[in-house]
Amino acid sequence: MQIMGAGKPATIYDVAARAGVSKSLVSLVLQRSPRVSQQRREAVLKAIQELDYRPSTAAVSLAGTRSRTIGVVLDDFRNQWFVDLLTGLREALQDQGHRLVVADRFLNTGLDASPVEGFLSMRVEGLVIAGEPDTDLAIPASTPLVIAGGRVSIPRADTVANDDRAGGAMAAEHLLTLGHTHLGFIGASSAASDERRTGFTAGVDRRAEVATVVLPGEPTEGAGSRALGQLLDEHPEVTAVFAANDVMALGALSELAERGLRVPEDVSVIGYDDTPLAATRYVGLTSIDDRSVEIGRGAGERLLARIADPTLAATEVLVEPRLVARRTTAAR
Repeated sequence: MQIMGAGKPATIYDVAARAGVSKSLVSLVLQRSPRVSQQRREAVLKAIQELDYRPSTAAVSLAGTRSRTIGVVLDDFRNQWFVDLLTGLREALQDQGHRLVVADRFLNTGLDASPVEGFLSMRVEGLVIAGEPDTDLAIPASTPLVIAGGRVSIPRADTVANDDRAGGAMAAEHLLTLGHTHLGFIGASSAASDERRTGFTAGVDRRAEVATVVLPGEPTEGAGSRALGQLLDEHPEVTAVFAANDVMALGALSELAERGLRVPEDVSVIGYDDTPLAATRYVGLTSIDDRSVEIGRGAGERLLARIADPTLAATEVLVEPRLVARRTTAAR
């Protein structure tokens, strides 16, 4: 390990001076531009090594014309749905040399700080809002924007999302096929939860009875536990429950265990998102796969297209979900 001295770290200006080139050319080398001659590229790389230079994204974008940086704003880091979404985004963007910078929009609310403002100060080439965006986002018209996973429309922004209503209908059909006639839905106050509930109740139609509990606030594990408790207190006849997401489903499983009810012998449970937790052998949660990798990949592709041509008309792409049956649902 090399121990550095106490001097100031090298800057992009120092690299340019050492290599005998301009700051803009150093930036082009850092961006792997093919427009730089091999001789000058080697001179810059040698200067970077000799000075132990660590490039600053801001400095690169200021000195050059492109930052090659994409800002991603998540609803909540605790929701594992975003893991696959970011995988898809990375797959779509990495071949073009773009890097992802990720922020949680609730992380610094106590500081009254907006991750969008931070990204704009970094001169990101585009923004991806993952989840439900605020309709009053102050984003310049010149910044390419894609909504991934959310269904709130923002002018000039592309939307790539799961078809939540179709997923809700799949959950209903699965439980009806298993012979359940007293169904329940638990959700929270979000657009995705509302869409999934609508699809679920429409899918049941008149073939069974449906009781619903929708709590205000975020769709967390605690909310799932509280909602399931309220549902069973009011409708003890329910034998199958559809939760708005896997996190709420985990809360429902905990509540059922505390009440001494067996899954799936007494109550079947189905979630949504098919997160890594759902697939673990310990949980084995039946879930609707929202295909978030495909959503992320599609969002990345739309963003690249919008960066290349900002005049493109806004589009909405809905990704078809699929059912993944595991051990938390069974025939009645």
